[in-house]
This record gives sequence, structure tokens and C-alpha cells, in this order.
Amino acid sequence: MLAGLYEIDWAAMGHAYGSAEEVPELLRGLASADAGEREAALDAMYGAVHHQGDVYDSTLACIPFLFELVADPAVRDRGRIVVLLTSIGGGDEVAEEYLDEIVIEAGGPVAGGGWSALGDGSGNAPGTGPGGSGDAADALEGEDILGLLDAGGAASAEDREAAAWRANYAMAVTAVRAQAEVFTELVADPDPDVRRAVPVALGALHGETARILDVLRDRLPVERDTETRLALVEAVGTLALRPGGPAAEAADWLVRLAGNRADGPADRSSDGRSLSADPGLRLAALAQLARCAPERLPADIVPTAVALLRAVRGEEAGSRPSLEVSAERQVPATFVGHLRELRERAEAGRSAPWAADLLRTLHTALDDRVADRLALVIDQLRSPDWGRRIDAVWMSGGLVRGWRGPYEELVVLLGQQLADPEERLRDGAASVLENLYELAAPAADALAAAVAADPGSWVQEWSQGRPSLGGMVKTLARLGDPRALPALASALDRPDIPQDLGFAIEHLGAAAVPLAPLLRRRLAEVTLNDEEAYDQAEPLLRGVAAIAAAEAFPEVLRILRGAPKARRDWLLCSAIRALARFGDAARDALPDLRALVADPGSCIALEAASALWAIERNPAVLPVLLAHLDSDSPHTRRSAAEALGELGPAAAGAAPRLRELLADPAVWMRVDAAVALWRVSGDAGPVLPVLRSAWAENVHTRAVIAGCLAELGPAAAGAAPLLRDELAAVRRHNNEGDHYGTLDVCADEKLLLACRRALSRISGTGPVVDGGH
Repeated sequence: MLAGLYEIDWAAMGHAYGSAEEVPELLRGLASADAGEREAALDAMYGAVHHQGDVYDSTLACIPFLFELVADPAVRDRGRIVVLLTSIGGGDEVAEEYLDEIVIEAGGPVAGGGWSALGDGSGNAPGTGPGGSGDAADALEGEDILGLLDAGGAASAEDREAAAWRANYAMAVTAVRAQAEVFTELVADPDPDVRRAVPVALGALHGETARILDVLRDRLPVERDTETRLALVEAVGTLALRPGGPAAEAADWLVRLAGNRADGPADRSSDGRSLSADPGLRLAALAQLARCAPERLPADIVPTAVALLRAVRGEEAGSRPSLEVSAERQVPATFVGHLRELRERAEAGRSAPWAADLLRTLHTALDDRVADRLALVIDQLRSPDWGRRIDAVWMSGGLVRGWRGPYEELVVLLGQQLADPEERLRDGAASVLENLYELAAPAADALAAAVAADPGSWVQEWSQGRPSLGGMVKTLARLGDPRALPALASALDRPDIPQDLGFAIEHLGAAAVPLAPLLRRRLAEVTLNDEEAYDQAEPLLRGVAAIAAAEAFPEVLRILRGAPKARRDWLLCSAIRALARFGDAARDALPDLRALVADPGSCIALEAASALWAIERNPAVLPVLLAHLDSDSPHTRRSAAEALGELGPAAAGAAPRLRELLADPAVWMRVDAAVALWRVSGDAGPVLPVLRSAWAENVHTRAVIAGCLAELGPAAAGAAPLLRDELAAVRRHNNEGDHYGTLDVCADEKLLLACRRALSRISGTGPVVDGGH
């Protein structure tokens, strides 16, 4: 076994952490008779040789040996090696993307579609005939790919390095697919873990998609393992999605299986029962139809799926297993082992845990069908089975985060989970609600009750860094609910104030005024010769600014005058912003602010100038703000434009420079300059085209733009279609697939509100909007 392993110069190769000299021992470890050694070797393969999906020269060199291990029935845990090979081999999209880039960068043909134009002139990619039975990537060997790179000799060394990096991925795709026939020999392997992994590999990697469809369908009637049967159905859906794959034939088969109409000889299991009598298989087929042929889903998809889920799982409440594990497993030896343990814990005590994956697949594949997705989630949240409700909690988070809809009932049900005895369910519901901001309002009473009942949850301690407020406290504060005040007051009494307390006070607004005495006392206690002065003072300064607590002026002035060197600029900015919020009550700080304005190159000068305007409305700050429009810092230039906009017509002298910035290469600078120009000049002519262009260029600018359109009023009539289209969209404007942030829902709801206000103003039915407020 592994002949020739030591004839390779592994030390000359690399992986994520340097030399790959230890890789031979890792490969041998995968074949070890000891389970711990096998897991450690697999962990190292993912951790270094295939780190976060990357492909190195050592990864490529491993591929033949990994296939040898997979084919040897004496090797244990071969299913995991199949999964590793599937990951290294990527998928069709990976192959096309990287091979396209390599061909184009090498000066190859592009008119016919990237690397596919390297075919025989018939429109077929290399190695494929008119029937499309093979993958184009299979026909390109590593030497071909490197030859394409060599053809681009004019490229810079840096460009060639990047291209070579992409070539590793492309060569991995071709190398794994070249040996993918090995997987067909394992569909009936005695090891069920191997059989569960193989369909995924075949569906994603084998080039003869029509033949593989037959292989998968033929195996299903004789397969007895439930999870393998589900994997076979999933692989059929994957084949249907592959370019040139048997989409129509696969969809026809899935329709028959999902619709309880699979009655031919090939549609019966080895014991003579109809495959479509299995509710799990029917649910799997529905999920794959939603992925590859959503137009062929039944009209009654929700009641059908719900009935199948109930048939699979039953309606009884699941047992609630202990989360404790044996002592030797409390600290997993490997990351792979830790992930395995987490999955085991998540599945403990649950009936048909695999049904959760089917439901997630169906739910995700329904995509923009929000009503159907919402109905599925609500049904699951009403189940007596805590396991089904946990699945629904996490799916509801993804739904609300990425799509707009009527979520009041859903949020009420999420709130009800906060009182459940199952800790995982409570924590999951609290986590989802935390990022809903105003949409969490229907759960306010449940949140308040949970917060009041558990003072230990008010502050979250971390192994490193400063503490933060507990999730439920933050959610309640973000609703402006005064029932969060006891928790915030308690947090203010701690020696180490939570880092996000100031943000919570901002959301509470006037409801947080009773905290002013506590904020003052803690500000007076800040030690100004301490390197931790900023961490202590910033949440407090943000808090007094949020409620405009002018009575805290003496404490804020002390910090302004005594800020230590450590992070001095940050601390001064926070203090200056608080003084600006105090308005006329901060007049005694004017000499200090004027002194800080004296340094025109400092970001502090910009903050100080803005504060001077807020306190005394003195247009003498205009030259300072204008100077910052030419700063080397993009952030400073944008802040200066915003500050000039706050001056309004008093900054009319800035209009020429702002007009120049309408052509800035950076979209955000153009938007900020346009908003400021409108506010200082009242001239919508040059502003509206910039805003409309930026709206399409960067979705994240839309809330700011909509706010400005509300200020323009009827003058923005030309942008009304953009606003209407936005309000009609089902997806949130910042829905970026797998990439998301904790502010996504908040930002999108603000955009929707701004769009409604703008349309109201454009039509002349809304109130006059001043300065975007």
C-alpha cells in the first residue's frame, strides 16, 4: 500500500503552515488501525494540506494516495476520505471559474466562452462530444493547464503567482475527476459510511452524468440504509444542476418519487415496496426538486411537506438528553473530533435527525417563496417536539435576515421559546431575536419576562476582552423598551462596564434618561492616567451623548482636558461628540474646542469644528471643514462632507468643491458629496443623477440616498421608480447569499422606512424632511 510514497520530495512542497515533509505520515495515519491516529491524521489534512478548502502542491500530490486508500477495503473510515476527496475535487463551478480565468489570462479564446472555446470547433468543450457525456475539465491534464499559464509569459510575476494558485484548484478538479470512476465501484461497499459519502462524490464530480444517473437510480431500490438512500436522491438533484447534466430526466424521476407515483419495477425496493411509500424519500425528492426544478413542485408544497415531516418524525415531544459527555471527550483532541461531537450532541435524543437536513434543503431551495417558507417554519415552531423547534428557530433566522415578509406571528413564536426548559432552544431563539431590532417587537413581553427572571444573563463574560451585554438585554434595549433599564443600571455598577452599553442607551433614547446620574458617577471615576481610560469612558460618553445629558458637562470636560496619550484621539472624539450633543450648555468648552481646531491636519480638528458649529453656529468653522475635504484619508473626506451638509446654506461656499467630488472614483464619496451639495445649495440638478447611479452601483448606499431623496421632495420624482421597485422586492437589499452581518435586518428596515418617506415627500403628501432627519 502507498507504494512510491517516499519517493516524492515532500519537503520541497508546502501547505498552510510551511513544509509538507510530514504529509507521508499523515497519509499513513489515515490507514492506521488506531481510531485516534486516523482522526488526528484527518484533522491535519483539513488543517494544513487542505486548509479552509485551499489546494497546495502537496494537496495535489496526495490525490493518488487518497484514492488508493479509498479503494482498499481494509482501511477504516474510508467514508471520511471520500468526503475529503470530494472537497479537494470541488465542483463544476470551480472548474469553469478557474479554467476560464487561466485561459483568458493566457490570451486564449474568449468569444466562445473561456476554456470551452478550446474545443473542436463544434461548440463542445475539449473531451466532450455532441452528447455532452464527459466533463471538459477531465480532458485538460495538469500539463495543459501549466502550458496555458506559460502562454501568458507577459504577465507580471505577481499575476502569474495568482494564476498558478488558481491552477492548483483547476488541477485538483481534473485529477479527482480523472479517477472518479473509483467511486462507482463503491456504491455497494459493505461500509455504510462509504456508501453515504459516495453519492455526493458521484453527483458532483463524475463526468458521465447520464450514466451516473442510472447508477444512482439503480442503487436506490436495493439500498437499505436510510441516510444512504437520502444521499442517492440528493446526488440526483446535484446531477440535474450540473452544466450539460440530465436535468429533465432527473427532474422527471424526482417528480415521480415525490408525488407517490413511482410504480415501475425500478421504483420498488428489494422487498417489493414502492419507494415513494417512504415519507423520507418523498421529502428528499421534494427538497431536490426545489433545488433543480422548482417550477415542478406541487402547488400544495407546504401541507405536503408538513405531512411528510410528521410521518417521518411523529408528533410526540422528543426526549431531552443530558449535554454531558464522558470525561475523555470533554476536550476533543482534534478539531474534526470536536465537530463530530457537536453533531452528536445536536442529534442526541432526536427522532430522525436527518430530517432536519432535508427540511433545511427544502426551505433554502424555496428561495423567494417567502409565504411557503414562513408556513413551514411556523408549523415547526408549533410542534411539541423541541428538536423540530430548534431546526425552525435557526431557519427562521436565515429567512428574516435575507427576505422581507409579515413576520409578526413568527416572532411571537420565537418569543415563546425563551421560556422552554431546553437550553439550546432558549439560546437559539434569543440569538435570532437579537439581530431583528424593531422586528422583535411582538416578542417584547416574552423578552422582558426572560430578562427579569434571569439576572445572570444580563452581562456576558468572555475569556478575553471586556464583557458585553447579554443578548436578550440588547434586544429589549433595541426596541426602546424601558424594561431593559434595571439590567443596564446593574451593568453600570460593575467595575468593568460592558463595551456595548452606550449603544444600548442610544437605542433606548429618552427612556434611558433615568440612567444619567449613574453615567455621571462612573464618568467621574474614570482614571485618566490609565491605559484603559478609553475602554472605561467610551460607553459612558456615548451614553450621555445619546440622552443629551448636559448635566454631565463637568465630567465630560474633565476627560476632554485630561485625556491620556493612550488612544487619546479616540477618547477626545468621543468627548467632543458628547459636548456637541449638549449644545448651548457646553459653551464653557468653546476655548478648548477652538484650540483643538488649530491643527488642520488632525481628525480631532474636524470633530471639534463640527462641535463648534453645533454649540454656537459660527460659520468660521467653514475653512477647517473645507480643508478636510482634501485630506489623504477617504474617511476624513467623507466626514468633512457630512459635516458641511450639517451647516446647510451657511456652507454655500463649499459648493464648488463638492461639485468636483461628484466625479470622485469612490461611490461613497460621490454619495456623501451629493447629499452635502443638496443641503448647502438646494440645487437638485447635479445631485439626482449621482444618487441614481450610486443606487445601482452599491446597494449599501441606498438608505442614505433614500433619505436624501426625501429631502429633495418633488424634485426627486425621477427617482420614484427606484423607490417603488425597492419596496416591491422580496429580498432584502443586502442579501448576499452566504455572507451576512448582524446589522442586515436593521439596515434593510431603515431603507424601507426611508423609501416610504421619500415617496410620500415626492408625492407631496409627507412632511418636509430637514437634513435627512
